[in-house]
Amino acid sequence: MTKEEFFILLTEEVKTYKSYLETDSQEWIVKGFIDINKNVYTITNDTKVVSKIIEILLIPKLNKFAHDNGLKMELPSKQNFYPDLTFKDDEGNLFAVDFKSSYYSGESVNGLTLGSYWGYFRDRDTIKNMDYTYNSYVSHTVLGMLYKQRVVDNNEKKVFSVDELSAIHSVIEKFIFFVQPKWKIANDIPGSGNTRNIGGITNIQDLINGRGPFSSLGEDVFNDYWMGYFNKVDARTAGIGIPNYHNLKTYQAYLESQAAKLDKLKK
Repeated sequence: MTKEEFFILLTEEVKTYKSYLETDSQEWIVKGFIDINKNVYTITNDTKVVSKIIEILLIPKLNKFAHDNGLKMELPSKQNFYPDLTFKDDEGNLFAVDFKSSYYSGESVNGLTLGSYWGYFRDRDTIKNMDYTYNSYVSHTVLGMLYKQRVVDNNEKKVFSVDELSAIHSVIEKFIFFVQPKWKIANDIPGSGNTRNIGGITNIQDLINGRGPFSSLGEDVFNDYWMGYFNKVDARTAGIGIPNYHNLKTYQAYLESQAAKLDKLKK
């Protein structure tokens, strides 16, 4: 199976997920957690909790998707390993799929990070926080899950019964799903905080249609840019002094300066 064929199949599959996770009124089907005594405990709209529950709900669907299309789906052997899911065809081709979720307001998401630009991303033939090497994968795809947070007055101190589900308001609603190659929705700046993460674009329509700054430049430019990206601390540690570039404009200037040096050597 080619990466184009896998992308088309996964895109069609994900189109069904909105109706799977929403009620007719576009509320999330999840109301809380239930114990063996049929007590229901409400949840907050904490992004980590919400995203993990969505993933748990979708994994069986994606496993069926794999089975129906002659693929095998593998979960990572450790919690912090990349990617979230590995799909393998009968010829041994590997396809990486990573879950990315965020809430949105208007036309923008709160923010997305697309994984590390360090470690396995640079040492692509070495297993680092992965079950396979980065270069073993035919493609690296993002399954995006966007949702709207609701202002609800759920009382976390109260315990509900199963019969009271209708009285519990969902904490999120109005899902938007998308599938895109990682490089097409990557930004040219890191994600939030001091982590070594690739930032993602934030406009919803650009995410859905894969219109990041690298989308017109190609995956090779994306790889070269982020494999050579240094923050200030890492640049000092590496002996570079200051980073060679910090966005696409300065990256272009850096490449031009390197080309000028090469021209001198050729004379």
